[in-house]
Amino acid sequence: MKLLSPAISSLARMRLWRIEAWKNNPLDAQREVLQDLVTSAQYTEFGRKYNFSGLFNVKAFKEAIPIHEYEDIKPYIERIMQGEQNILWNTPIYWFAKSSGTTSDKSKFIPISEESLQDGHYKASKDVLSLYYQYNPDSELLTGKGLVLGGSHNINPMNNDAQYGDLSAVLLQNSPFWGHWLRTPDLSVALMDEWESKIEKLAENTIKENVTSISGVPTWTLVLFKRILEITGKKTISEVWPSLELYMHGGVSFTPYKEQFQRLIGKNINYLEMYNASEGFFAAQDVPGQEGMLLFTDHGIFMEFMPVSEYGKKKPQTIGLQDVEMGKNYALIISTNGGLWRYLVGDTVQFTSLKPYRVKVSGRLKHYINAFGEEVIVDNTDKAIAIASEKTGVVVNDYTAAPVYFSTNANGAHEWLIEFENEPASLEQFVKELDTALKSINSDYEAKRHKDIALGLPVVHSLRKGIFAEWLRSKGKLGGQHKVPRLSNDRTYLEEILSIR
Repeated sequence: MKLLSPAISSLARMRLWRIEAWKNNPLDAQREVLQDLVTSAQYTEFGRKYNFSGLFNVKAFKEAIPIHEYEDIKPYIERIMQGEQNILWNTPIYWFAKSSGTTSDKSKFIPISEESLQDGHYKASKDVLSLYYQYNPDSELLTGKGLVLGGSHNINPMNNDAQYGDLSAVLLQNSPFWGHWLRTPDLSVALMDEWESKIEKLAENTIKENVTSISGVPTWTLVLFKRILEITGKKTISEVWPSLELYMHGGVSFTPYKEQFQRLIGKNINYLEMYNASEGFFAAQDVPGQEGMLLFTDHGIFMEFMPVSEYGKKKPQTIGLQDVEMGKNYALIISTNGGLWRYLVGDTVQFTSLKPYRVKVSGRLKHYINAFGEEVIVDNTDKAIAIASEKTGVVVNDYTAAPVYFSTNANGAHEWLIEFENEPASLEQFVKELDTALKSINSDYEAKRHKDIALGLPVVHSLRKGIFAEWLRSKGKLGGQHKVPRLSNDRTYLEEILSIR
């Protein structure tokens, strides 16, 4: 297998000229993508409704089509799931990525077309590989196997032709035959839907494999690591998989987890962040160690950026790539070759570079705390947790926070539920470090904390291990891409979790 590595590296480098073309000409690439999307879908039901055949530029496209949230396109998707076609996209759609997160008890079903698989997810994956080999030409990544902590899928009872599952399950199920040679475990284990049993099977099935890369949500990857160390009696993961060289992550910030990963793995490896959602593959880290992910502008997705101040307005305004600014929060709006049209993803992004365009995910439109004008986003709290952890020598497994509202006797505050891997010697000191870090990161928070006028010191509860998993299980959301919401502007999640601690 080692003979394969130079050959793969050469093939990967051959793709670089194509990557450079759209990387250096992103506006042209985006215009071509939009033209292809509108042309392809002009005779669909949606295309006829909005007169796609008469839309000849970006301005006309934006004026004709309103911004859609999931509830707006749900009636179309339900019809497709029942067997109707040519509704949102012009080729048959038989797969749906089930996306629920923890923001709602309702599941979202995102249509996946053959084009969104081949020209989107799989093309982007090849580009990620090419970019990785560009900086690691002697990599032996493909001499071993990639461990994938994927989700599950089920037959749709409404229509035997349609299937749905977590995005990772859909991608695994549709990957080419040779792709199965390069990953572990086998499909029967990878697609299990009961996560506690799945972790056990994953550990048993992968211990003896030559694992060179891992991809999955950090929380579940850590659970797997710990179980493997228990089974093998080894001290570090590098003793189990000495050729491990890459961990690919996305979905949540990796900042609070990195120290724990480094300690458990026991050697330096590469970490690569990807922005790969059910709706599409949007970006991936192209320069090792550099903040920000290269925006993928030629992968079947046309992107618009809505300043977060526009959210909730009757006719919110969006801007194109040529008008974005670094450091500002934008909600991502997409039109895709899976049939999503001016669709509000729900994530907020910030640009870290404009030449080329690189972004970081700063949070969710509905995952923030702004009860007192403090405008705290997930990016702020992840950084603050990392700083406080480093200063007090602890590791945080997971957390959530929500406001404590004003009362007749007290000012407001933020209440935090934190699951520590190792308890701080002084919780009081951890709280002070957390507060100080947040004040240094967010000036609005700092202003509200001034002399405790509006906000008091954070209220922090140290939870016993496993509470967050119990809560997710009670919601039917244990495993896969499901995660604890970091922040909420109301106390619903927090009160639910407090009730079972």
